[in-house]
Amino acid sequence: MSDTPDTIVLIHGFWVTPRSWEHWVTHYQDRGFRVLTPTYPGLEGEVEAINADPSPLETLTAPQIIAHLSTVVEQLPTPPILMGHSAGGAFTQVLLDRGYGASAVVLNSAPTEGVTVTPFSQLRSTFPVLRNPANRHRAVGFTFEQWNYAFTNTFDEQTARALYERYAIPAAGGILWDGVLANLLPGPQDIAVDYHNDQRAPLLFISGSEDHIMPPSVQRANAAHYKGDTITEVELFEGYAHLLPAQQGWERIADVALDWALRHAR
Repeated sequence: MSDTPDTIVLIHGFWVTPRSWEHWVTHYQDRGFRVLTPTYPGLEGEVEAINADPSPLETLTAPQIIAHLSTVVEQLPTPPILMGHSAGGAFTQVLLDRGYGASAVVLNSAPTEGVTVTPFSQLRSTFPVLRNPANRHRAVGFTFEQWNYAFTNTFDEQTARALYERYAIPAAGGILWDGVLANLLPGPQDIAVDYHNDQRAPLLFISGSEDHIMPPSVQRANAAHYKGDTITEVELFEGYAHLLPAQQGWERIADVALDWALRHAR
């Protein structure tokens, strides 16, 4: 029993902050776990403060985020369970590849380098950033309509608007642009992993069937890239949108994620 992980690290994605994990934090703490929700460098404030001054996002890079997350995990006495949502899922995969974590679960994960599946709904969701190359140097937010399409397309409008007000912040346009260009450049870029790494811990992809910005086809393609012997699995949840950590019924997904991570932890 002493080898069972006692810490869970929840890594948020773009357009939100650690606040988006608020229900999961309490849920896991009630089960006796220590729960950490590190944010990105320069974004330590609350949603309201970041929206008032999103300038730190203009120069934020993926290596800065990964370095910061690595430092958080390195300081723990034992390997934690890693969980990442959206872009946080891609960062989780990088951490896992670098030897961190006892096991990992990614939810509606952004893809790591080499995954070229780009469904129309994903293109439409990210168009507000990718339509203008100048956005590489900007913090780019979503209107409510754009947010609703990308994050909460299965939610009722009142709930979607409330979550938009509570969670939404701009995203670092440069990181999204770099992710698109990574597959066109020679050599590994910022979000590259070794898909043949047999030393990494087990990884579960959780996918919402109705996700627009990171659809199931992206999750399946990302998982299929892993060719080693280490456990890599995909589980689909019907009826869930991108923001499944806040969607009605999230408790079931949180329990499935944790139980899988504990079963496969090493």
